[in-house]
Amino acid sequence: MVDIPNCPKCNSEYTYEDGNLLICPECAHEWTLLEKEPDNSEDKKVYKDANGNNLNDGDSVTVIKDLKVKGSSLVVKIGTQVKNIRLVDGDHDIDCKIDGIGAMQLKSEFVKKI
Repeated sequence: MVDIPNCPKCNSEYTYEDGNLLICPECAHEWTLLEKEPDNSEDKKVYKDANGNNLNDGDSVTVIKDLKVKGSSLVVKIGTQVKNIRLVDGDHDIDCKIDGIGAMQLKSEFVKKI
């Protein structure tokens, strides 16, 4: 009897063969013996500033362009320093607080790392 491996997704022991596929009845995951087990190291998105430097949570950045604040007459001036940024998914990938303006979202292409 062939030793059938546990499901790589949910680790169920009730997997079965169907032709060249292995199937898990608990989570409906299908795979072949030739596939490698999934690597649990998720590919993280790399955030880069205008100069190509990698950005991390907690970094300090400087704004490189005057940015109008949508829905208001305020402007984030060039050279404004922003401390303790937080990286998020989306079009505007930096969450931060700017003195005198408040909570903002910025695009990483308009900042440079200090």
